[in-house]
Amino acid sequence: MYDAGKIIFGLFVFAILFTSPFWLNLSGNPEYSPDVKYPTGESECIATKEYMNHNHMEILNDWRNKVVRSDLRYYKKNGRNFMIDGQPAEMSLTHSCLKCHNDKKVFCDRCHDYLAVKPYCWDCHVVPGEVKK
Repeated sequence: MYDAGKIIFGLFVFAILFTSPFWLNLSGNPEYSPDVKYPTGESECIATKEYMNHNHMEILNDWRNKVVRSDLRYYKKNGRNFMIDGQPAEMSLTHSCLKCHNDKKVFCDRCHDYLAVKPYCWDCHVVPGEVKK
């Protein structure tokens, strides 16, 4: 046990280095959030902005499952077809969501890049105006 001091010092240095991102907040500014441009002049959406900010992926997954597995094409809310501007809301990323949120770079990519999320929506869907590579 002649090296106990060196071992304790080494463990102390390791603990400081291991926890330094938390102490120095190297992971980024927690008060920062990306400046997302929401569509203006639109009258309706399927849910509130706050709900959609946190739950849009669950909604899109649910829509995909209903369309692909059950051949249900239109969004129902409270048992009735949900209407947007007098038309039934189609459960479709391209035909419903991207009609209002038509700039993927300003709307989708800002949050997904900030959170380092790579959604697989674009594996199948083509953004209107973009050419799929």
